[in-house]
Amino acid sequence: MRLSRVVLADDLAQVLSAVAALLKEKFEIVAMVTDGQAALDATLALAPDLVVLDISMPGMSGIEVARELKKRGNRAKIVFLTVHQDSDILTTCFAAGGLGYVVKVLMKTDLIPAMYEALVDCPFVSRFSSPQDIPDGKS
Repeated sequence: MRLSRVVLADDLAQVLSAVAALLKEKFEIVAMVTDGQAALDATLALAPDLVVLDISMPGMSGIEVARELKKRGNRAKIVFLTVHQDSDILTTCFAAGGLGYVVKVLMKTDLIPAMYEALVDCPFVSRFSSPQDIPDGKS
């Protein structure tokens, strides 16, 4: 059976490495990029099944990338991987074309299920922690 092809986009190299290690058995990673424009270019050039997008990236945000992909009729499923535990940002991500919203602190348990759900057009949202449960009190 063919593995689903994935583009990973995050501005932090250590996050990209951690995500790649998590996904390597179940998905084919076709590109790992560190900014929004590169994420857009790689997705358009490589036609992956899925794109895992950080929200806060240089150049274009993950949300801007998702909007542009949607505008161009790209069929890649989008899962956001973010530190933001914010319902307004969540709403914006889904309006931009996202099907998954995974909080980075829950990546190990939530990212693969979110990606599988996105592949069958089902939404997935990580549970949000209360502010005191977030490391360093940051969201």
